[in-house]
Amino acid sequence: MRVLMTGGSGFVGQRLCQRLKEAGHRLQVVSRDPNDAKGQLPAGTDVRRSVLDFVDAPPDAIVNLAGEPIAARRWSDNQKKRLIDSRVNITRDLVILCEQLKQSGGQAPRVMVSGSAMGYYGDQGDREVTEETPPHDEFAHRLCKRWEDTAREAADFGTRVALLRTGLVLDLGGGSLQKMLPPFKLGLGGRFGDGKQFMPWIHREDLVRIILFLLEHGEMEGPFNGSAPKPVTNAEFPRPLAGQLHRPAALPVPAIALETAFGEMARLLLTGADMRPRRLLDAGFEFRYPTLEEALAEILGRR
Repeated sequence: MRVLMTGGSGFVGQRLCQRLKEAGHRLQVVSRDPNDAKGQLPAGTDVRRSVLDFVDAPPDAIVNLAGEPIAARRWSDNQKKRLIDSRVNITRDLVILCEQLKQSGGQAPRVMVSGSAMGYYGDQGDREVTEETPPHDEFAHRLCKRWEDTAREAADFGTRVALLRTGLVLDLGGGSLQKMLPPFKLGLGGRFGDGKQFMPWIHREDLVRIILFLLEHGEMEGPFNGSAPKPVTNAEFPRPLAGQLHRPAALPVPAIALETAFGEMARLLLTGADMRPRRLLDAGFEFRYPTLEEALAEILGRR
């Protein structure tokens, strides 16, 4: 297939581009700096500045991973707007591309896998969360809902839309571990607040495999929880990480310290959801790294 990707030069996107290239697909990537992006992507990748620049080279499939990092800075009103706009605007352009291709007498892409996040559910306490669980209304939910609602509009033009609500993505070279490893290596790691909040997580390799699974299976549409089948609480997470590093993990960070440092954004660290990938498991997807111990052993074994 010819696969158009936003966020292709990001932490997940680069690995996905490698796997798509290995599988024989042709890559189209949107980047504000095409020359820089080409240096990070497989040879032969068609990189252009705008989604709508691909009208003359219609993609068969879309993977939409673009969006400003949600934890990059405090959530001021302006930052909240940037977080929403960075996701919604490019997703809307993808929908417009589908519309233009359809109206020109051609065919819209067959499928769009569009990113979302565990924040869709908001704070769920300790109850098990599947794709059917009603969300808790807060900023992270409203952000994800607008992102998803925009992506769903592509279905009006015959495109199958799969929405992927991801957990914390674990691997070397970026994502959550990049921020966690330095303090843990110094023996300064520990839980956040009371540690009871759940932390849905996923190995980057499994997340890439899920995206490929959703692209290839024509019956897969609607929301999917992109997290490992065995989430852990924040209090449980430090133990296997510290164990792999042969360091203690006994320095909790008080909730008040996080709230003072990060404001409303501290909710990302102090709340969570016991998110389970029910629809993926029901569809027969098999995780290579179903437990945190297995994932961290593989990742840190490569250091």
